[in-house]
Amino acid sequence: MTTTATDTITLNPSYKLPISIIAIALPLLFIQQWLGIVLALLGLFLLYQTTTIRLVFTATALEVRRNETLLKTFPYTEWETWKVFWPSVPILFYFKEINSIHFLPVLFDAEGLRDRLETHCPNCAV
Repeated sequence: MTTTATDTITLNPSYKLPISIIAIALPLLFIQQWLGIVLALLGLFLLYQTTTIRLVFTATALEVRRNETLLKTFPYTEWETWKVFWPSVPILFYFKEINSIHFLPVLFDAEGLRDRLETHCPNCAV
């Protein structure tokens, strides 16, 4: 995790999920070529997203950024629930706002994510 002077925390990237998907896709190329190609493309797409997308926790909201560009802000006051699926092998992060549901692949430090969520939205955990 990276902390800045304005007390925001940016989660470090984690390449575990995209590399695992690519590793599964490689042998599948010899068994089921189309499935292997689809999984390899998904893994490469997630690898690209891992290098460019950042989750930034501020005092009031979760921000999704691509490099330095703000893409979306999710104020904590609108959150109803959140959950990291399969905590021992975290691959999916879910959170529900008042009017919408979001699923994100875990392309960042899962422990840091849980710590920040428990700090900013402790009553929303499922």
